[in-house]
Amino acid sequence: MPSSPPRRIDRNLAWTAFNALQFAFTLAWTAAWIGVALALHAVLRDRHWPLRMASRCWAPGLLRGAGARLRVSGLERVDWSRNHVFVANHQSTIDICALFRAIPVPLHFLLKQEMTRVPLVGRYAKAMGMVFIDRSDRRAAVAFLRQSTELVRAGGNLCIFPEGTRSRSGAVAAFKGGAFQAAIDAGVGVVPVAIEGSGAVLYPEGFFHVRPGVIHVRFGAPLPTRTAEGPVDRQALADDARAAVLAMLDRGAARA
Repeated sequence: MPSSPPRRIDRNLAWTAFNALQFAFTLAWTAAWIGVALALHAVLRDRHWPLRMASRCWAPGLLRGAGARLRVSGLERVDWSRNHVFVANHQSTIDICALFRAIPVPLHFLLKQEMTRVPLVGRYAKAMGMVFIDRSDRRAAVAFLRQSTELVRAGGNLCIFPEGTRSRSGAVAAFKGGAFQAAIDAGVGVVPVAIEGSGAVLYPEGFFHVRPGVIHVRFGAPLPTRTAEGPVDRQALADDARAAVLAMLDRGAARA
């Protein structure tokens, strides 16, 4: 079997070394800004500015460190004086950075319960009022629904990845209807968000496989959760949101 060309081996080694440096930077940058945010939260007893630091300081630094260029469109479709539930397709961990940066209001995420065990990140997420869900415990869905509904009713903006996990292929899986119940119960609009290119910047497989690229974040028009007849069906809402995300991805592909 012929060996790999030397240039390819050298290039792969160079990327591996560079990605190791990027990983070290990611850890240091995250720890530093979480420390500042938690200290600010302890002094102010308020979540607004510590959350805004995630979008104005932490996320931009990590995006630049990854060589990612963020392109955002559709902001004019959303009334930012109102709170919403945002639902997005999910390709990569860097989606969280892209959404923090793209959404111009303090943002909370629905996170996996395992995130509570990540040093510093779990502490920050808890302090900022993020919502956690344990997928291994069906009874936990009741607590998740209560917490997320209370957050949204209190004026918070919640972001959910309704596919339930990251896509390894880039295809958008079915949206789970349960993720939309908080928006229906709180009576707020659901904003579909299409993320494109993040999986090519930070691969969903492998250890911190990063390559420079463009991440597009596109916002659709908010979908109502209530009509004159009453609350909408949550699975129908989930299907409409997924269709809106797919349409935005298709339009983006057509323009490329």
